[in-house]
Amino acid sequence: MLKDFTFYSGDFLPENRAFLYGDAVRVSFFIHNSKLIMGEECYFFLMASMRKMRMHIPMSYTLEFFQQLIAEKVLHQGIDAAVIDFLVYRGTSTTALHKAEVSFFARIKPGIDVLQIGDALQLDLLKDLSVNTHLLSNIRVHSPENTYAEIYAKENDLDEVILLNPQKRIARSISGNLLFLDHDTIKIPKQSEGAYISPLMENFVTFVHKNRLAEIQEAEMIAFESQKAEEILLISDEKGVFSVSKIRNKTFSATRFTEMVAQWRTQFV
Repeated sequence: MLKDFTFYSGDFLPENRAFLYGDAVRVSFFIHNSKLIMGEECYFFLMASMRKMRMHIPMSYTLEFFQQLIAEKVLHQGIDAAVIDFLVYRGTSTTALHKAEVSFFARIKPGIDVLQIGDALQLDLLKDLSVNTHLLSNIRVHSPENTYAEIYAKENDLDEVILLNPQKRIARSISGNLLFLDHDTIKIPKQSEGAYISPLMENFVTFVHKNRLAEIQEAEMIAFESQKAEEILLISDEKGVFSVSKIRNKTFSATRFTEMVAQWRTQFV
């Protein structure tokens, strides 16, 4: 099986600002059935993320450039399914940060099919710290709370944790967003609550809405509401889609979300 591999532009040296200051943005691209899927959505999310971080966007950074780059570096390797972690970082060539040249570093993780539900996860709430709710909270930038939460999860035999915002409401998980199904309604924490912008989740939610599989409701959710759901889905641009089997002493089924994801998958045949 092909292992993770990388490609990059420029010189990925310790002097770059991603290494020194976490001055970078990250998005994911998705390979399914040996094709780039949702490429346009992921590209525009990258452009929006770079603008939010006041990064210089090279004229060469067009949709066609990224499509060709991924075809040459990934698809020509014969990869059927993968997630591409794509990091754009600022260089150190000028003191005017908004004019500094940017470079990219990409890590390809073969074998991840984002249209297939992965292993069921066990979660719990993390109350030791909160995530922010400002302009940069919705994009993938340097986030020390994620590192802390990953260590906390491993030390407590958890797969993931639920992160709260300063108002003690549900924001997101470490790697993605949480969807809570109760009867015929799917509740999703609002982006203003600290949830990530996610091209993968938005594609799934749009499909569910258009096909009237459930009512979609962006919500402000107190932590206790996680215990009221019948099913919970975690959608992570960097890891894929997972059902949640347990939070503390409450167990959850995955029947209806499994059916929805199976129907969603048929769009990409």
